[in-house]
Amino acid sequence: MKPQQIVGPARVRGGVLTAGSALFIMDAILIAGAWPACLWLADSRSGAPVDPFQAYAFAVINLAFLFALGLYRRDSIADTTRALGRVPLVVAIGVAASNVLTAAFGSVVSPVLFIAAILCFTACAMIARLVFRALRHLRLFRPHLLVVGAGERAWDLNWILRGQGEHLQYDVTFVHQESFGTIDPRLAADPANRIVSTSGSLLEIANRVRADQIVVAPDERRGMALETLIMCRSAGFPVLQYMSFIEKEVRRIDIKRLDLAWVLYSEGFNFGLLDRALKRLLDIVASLAILIPFSPFLLLAMAAVWFDDGGPVLYRQTRVTRGGRHFRIMKLRTMRTDAETGGAVWASAGDSRITRVGNFLRRTRLDELPQLFNVLRGDMSLVGPRPERPEFIADLSRQLPLYDERHAVKAGLTGWAQINYPYGASLDDARSKLSYDLYYVKNVSIFFDVLILMQTLRVVIWPGSGVR
Repeated sequence: MKPQQIVGPARVRGGVLTAGSALFIMDAILIAGAWPACLWLADSRSGAPVDPFQAYAFAVINLAFLFALGLYRRDSIADTTRALGRVPLVVAIGVAASNVLTAAFGSVVSPVLFIAAILCFTACAMIARLVFRALRHLRLFRPHLLVVGAGERAWDLNWILRGQGEHLQYDVTFVHQESFGTIDPRLAADPANRIVSTSGSLLEIANRVRADQIVVAPDERRGMALETLIMCRSAGFPVLQYMSFIEKEVRRIDIKRLDLAWVLYSEGFNFGLLDRALKRLLDIVASLAILIPFSPFLLLAMAAVWFDDGGPVLYRQTRVTRGGRHFRIMKLRTMRTDAETGGAVWASAGDSRITRVGNFLRRTRLDELPQLFNVLRGDMSLVGPRPERPEFIADLSRQLPLYDERHAVKAGLTGWAQINYPYGASLDDARSKLSYDLYYVKNVSIFFDVLILMQTLRVVIWPGSGVR
C-alpha cells in the first residue's frame, strides 16, 4: 500500500471526550431535569415536603452506582441492549443504598419517594442510552488520532484500540516515512486504515485531520525528527509515547512491547506513608463490615463442604505477598482432597477436581470469605495483585519481565486484573494479568482501591463481565 497525500484546507480540531464521560454527562443532565419534577409529584402525593438531603443523596448515589456497576464501561456502552437490561437492577440497588444512607442520618423515606426514584432514574438511564446509541450512528464521539508510524507497533496499537479502548471508535491516521521501517502488511491490507506520508509538515497534517492527540509509535525511532513533534506540542497538540498512550487509554501496561526506559522515567510507583495507613484502615473496616453480616453464610458454607465429602472444611496453601514474603492463605475447600497428589497444578475453568459444592462456592465467591482473616492479620489487602504460589512465581519470573514488581504491594482479595480479565491458567493469561497488575502498582492509591472495590460488586453480580 502506497502512503497517501493529505490535501484540503486545515480544520480546527476538537476536544477529547470519552464515550463513558459523554454518557455520564447525559445521565446527569436528564436526572437534573426530571428529578425535581418527580420530587414535586412525590410531595403532592405524600403531603409532606421532601428533605433536600434526601433529594441530593438519591441522585448522587444513583450516578455512583451506575458507575460502580459498569454502565459507563466500553463493553456496556457498545452493547446497548444488555445495558438496558441491567439498568433496573442497578437503579434498584442504588435507591436501596440511598434509603439506608438517609435513614442512618435520621431521615425517613416515604414509599412514594422510593417508587418515584426508581421510576425516574430508570427512565433517565434508559433514555440516555437510547439517545447515545442514536448519536453514535451519526458518527459523533469519535476522536481523531494521529499515529506517527505504520509498522508492527502501530498495528498493535490499532488492534488494542479496536478491542479495549476507552472510546468506541477512533478516527485514526497513520503517518509513515521510509526511515521508520516498513509498513505492516496487516495495516496496509485494510482499506479502512488511512496511511499518509510526511512529505509535508507534520503540524500541517495534524491540523488537516483535526488530530485530538498525536501518538509516537514508529518501529524505528532513530530517523524521527523530534523538532516536528515539538512544533506540534507547541501548537497545542498533546503528544504521547506509545506506552503512555496505551497506559492511559486501556489502563494497563503493554508487556509485549515493554520499554524499561519508559517504566524508569515515567511517573508512578509512589505510595506514601499516609496512603499505606489509609489502605490499612480501609482493609480493617471493610473486612469487618463484610465478615459480620456474612458470618451465617460462611458457617452454612462450611457445613456444606463437610457434608459433601467429609473432608477438611478449610484449605490452606502457601502464597506470596509484598516483598516476596510467604504466608498461608485460607479458603473454603472447593476441590477434592486428592486434587494435588501429583504436585502443584494451575486451576482451570471447568476443572474436574472441583466438587459439586465447590462449583457453587466459586460462582458465589463464598469460598473467598476466609481470606478476610488473612486481610485482618495483615498478610493481604482487600485490593492488590492475586497472591500466587511460590512454585508458579519462580517460573513466571523467568519468563515475564518485571513480574516480581507485583510484590511491591500486598497481595489482594480482589484487584485490577481480577475485574478486567477473565479466569485463565496459562503463560499468556499470566502475561495479560501482569499488564493490569503493573498498572495497579504504578498507579496505586486509596481512591483507586475504592474504585476497584466498587467494580468488584459488578463482577460478583454479573460474573464474566470483567472483560473490557
